[in-house]
Amino acid sequence: MKHYEITYLISSEIPEQEAKKIQEKINFLIQKQGGVLKNKGLFLRNKLSCPVKKQIQVFLLVLKFQINPENLLFLEKEIKAEKQVLRYLILAQEPLKEKAREMFPKPLTGLKKPVLPVALAEEKKVKLKEIEKKLEGILEEI
Repeated sequence: MKHYEITYLISSEIPEQEAKKIQEKINFLIQKQGGVLKNKGLFLRNKLSCPVKKQIQVFLLVLKFQINPENLLFLEKEIKAEKQVLRYLILAQEPLKEKAREMFPKPLTGLKKPVLPVALAEEKKVKLKEIEKKLEGILEEI
């Protein structure tokens, strides 16, 4: 099973109770297809910056869940059939532990401060001395 996140907009022309029923229906569809809900979901009344299907006020819902990719097509078909859902977006999510393993494949214990090679360290010192001499010359002119 893969991790997914769905964000969808419901028309605000319907009462809040009906919007919650649509949310429950989508939750039920996920569970019916063998999916697992990760959270109860975010339910907000939101004002959009640009209209969607001539509506500025909508109910915004976000839900994280797990489902087999084969069952995702059925879920999308059912959401498209729901007329009060104005737009939706389903994103595949990687579990946080797997992302962390990719970013940090080895443990971060025993880190040491990187040491510059001697040649680079001497170049930096030389450059600083040259800069100081130029600054002194400029200040003497003033």
